Amino acid sequence: MAKKRTEYSENLKWNVKDLYETEEAYQKDFDDLEQHLPLFAKYEGHILDNADTLYELLEFDTEFSKRLEQVYIYAHINNDSDTTNVKYQTMYGKAYQLYEKYSVATSYIVPEILKSDYQLIDSYIEKNSKLKVYERTLKEIFRKKKYILSDKEEKVLSTLATTFSTPDQVYSMLSDADMKFGTIKNHLGEKEVLDEKSYHKFIESSYRKERKMAFTKLFSTYGEFKNAYASLLASEVNNNNKIANLRGYSSALEASLYSNDIPVSIYDNLINTVKKNTAPLSKFWKLKKGALGVPSLHLYDTYAPISKEVTKKYTESEAEELLYEALGALGSEYITDLRKAFQERWIDFCPNDGKRNGAYCTACYNVHPYVLLSFDGTLESVSTLAHELGHAMHYYYAIKNQSYQDYGYSIFVAEVASQVNQILLNKYLISKTTNLDEKKYLIDDLIKDFKATIYRQTMFADFERTIHEAADKGEVLTHEYLCNTYYELNKEYMGKNVIIDDLVKYEWERIPHFYMNFYVYQYATAYAAAIKIAMDILNHKEGAREQYLEFLGLGCTKTPVESLKVAGVDMTREETLKDAFVYFDTLVNELKELYKMEVKRDE
Repeated sequence: MAKKRTEYSENLKWNVKDLYETEEAYQKDFDDLEQHLPLFAKYEGHILDNADTLYELLEFDTEFSKRLEQVYIYAHINNDSDTTNVKYQTMYGKAYQLYEKYSVATSYIVPEILKSDYQLIDSYIEKNSKLKVYERTLKEIFRKKKYILSDKEEKVLSTLATTFSTPDQVYSMLSDADMKFGTIKNHLGEKEVLDEKSYHKFIESSYRKERKMAFTKLFSTYGEFKNAYASLLASEVNNNNKIANLRGYSSALEASLYSNDIPVSIYDNLINTVKKNTAPLSKFWKLKKGALGVPSLHLYDTYAPISKEVTKKYTESEAEELLYEALGALGSEYITDLRKAFQERWIDFCPNDGKRNGAYCTACYNVHPYVLLSFDGTLESVSTLAHELGHAMHYYYAIKNQSYQDYGYSIFVAEVASQVNQILLNKYLISKTTNLDEKKYLIDDLIKDFKATIYRQTMFADFERTIHEAADKGEVLTHEYLCNTYYELNKEYMGKNVIIDDLVKYEWERIPHFYMNFYVYQYATAYAAAIKIAMDILNHKEGAREQYLEFLGLGCTKTPVESLKVAGVDMTREETLKDAFVYFDTLVNELKELYKMEVKRDE
C-alpha cells in the first residue's frame, strides 16, 4: 500500500515555493489576474490603430500569460501530487476556469490582426522597434492566414467544435469506462481481471499460455464492438477530411502537419523508408523464436521476455549520480545545469497515495521546469527520470535563451531530448557491465524501444494516412475495411518470421492516438533524430555536442525541421532514417552474439 504524502521527506518532493512562497501569495496573484482580465476588452477593435497600440496589447498579453502560466502550474502540480486533496482539486478547477476565461477574452486578437496584411505589420515594426521581439509570432499568424475562413464561417466551426470532438469523447467513455474483458486464469490457476492495464503484464509474461489467453480474450472482446468503433473512427476521419477541405488544404494530413510547419514529404518519407527496412526486424524475430524455444512465433509472443530482468534497485541519490555519469557525454555545462534539477528540487519522486499516474515534465517561464514521476528504484524508473529530465533541460535551455513568446518548442521535436537521454543512459550501462544477462537485458531494451517507436508508430501513421485517403475518395470505413487494412499493414510491417494472428485485425479499436489527427508519426521521427544525435555524440563527431546544446536553446525560433538541422539531423533526407536501421541492425547482431556466448557458457 502506498504511503501518504506526508510520510515522505521534503527532499523527495518538488519545491512549489519557487512558484509561490505561500498559498496566500498564489491567491493574491490569482485575484489580481482575474481583476485585470476585463482590460483586454479595451483593445478590441483598436489593435491595429497604430504601432504603439499593437505593441501595448502584445506586451500586456505576454505579461498576463506569464503570470497565468505560473498560477496554472502551481494549481496543476499541487493537484497532481495528491488528487485526493479537495483543496487542490478546487484550486486546479478555478485555475482551469481562469485559463478558459483568458482564452475567450483574447479570442479576438488573431482574427483582428488577420484583417490586415503583413505589409502593415512590417511598417509598424519599422515605426516601433520594440515590436521586433514579436516579429516571429506575427509572421506565424500570417503564415496560416490563407487557410482562415470568413468570420462567419470561423464562428460556425467554433460553435461546432464540441460536436467535432464527440467521436473522441465517446471513444474514451467506451474504452475507459464501459469496456469489460472479464477474467482469465494466470499460470497459478488464479482468476485475474483482464483490462488494458493488466494486459500489458500478461502479454509480457514468461508463460505462453498466459500470453495467448490474454491476447485472445482482449481482442475477441474488441471484436464484439467492431461496428461501434468503426462508426466512431469513421466519424473522426470524415470530420478531419471535411474541415481540411473547407479550409482549402489538399488533405487532412497536410492540414495537421501545416500547423507545425512540417512538409508532408517527411511523413511520406518515414513510411516509405520503414517499409523498405523490415529485414532487421525479421532477423530479430528469428532470434527471438530461438530464444523462446517455440516452434513458431506468434504476435502474442513478440512481447515475451528473452532476457532476465535487471533487478538492481537504486535510491534517488544513486539514480542522480548514475545520470551524471551516463549523461556526462553531453559535457560539463549540461551536467552543471542538470544538478540544479536535483539541488533546487524540480523533481517529485514520491509514489504517494493519490498521486497522478505516469510521468511528465511541465515548465514555467518565470521559474523553472517541474518533473513528476513515482520513483520505485527500478532501472525502468531511472530511465523514466532520465527521459523527463531530457524534457526539463530542453525547457531550461529554451527559457535561458529565448523570450517568453519564443521558448515553447514544437511537438515534432519534443521527444528528441528525452530519447537522447534514455539512449545515452542505456549505452552507458551496457558499456559498464560485465554481466552477460544484464547486457542482454539492456540491449533487448533498446531493441524493444526501437520496435515500439519506429516500426509500430509508423505502422499506425500508415494506417491513419490510408484510411483518410480512402474516405476522401468515397470509401465507406466499415469495420471490414478497417480490419482488413490494419491486418494487411501488420503483415507488411512485422515482416517474415512472425505469424500474424487473425484477431490482431481488431487492434485499431484500442489505439486512442487515431483520434489525435496524425500525431503518432512524430514519435518515430523524434526517435530517429535522437539516435543520430546520441550516436554522433558517443562517437565524438566534431561539433555534435555543441550543436545539440544549441538546438536545445532554440525554442520555436526556427521551424522544427530547421531546428533539427542545427543538431546535425536532416529529416528531409532518407539517409537519416536509414542510419537508424543500421543502428537497429547492429543491436540485433550484438544480441545475437551474446546468445552465442551464453550457449558456450552453458555447455
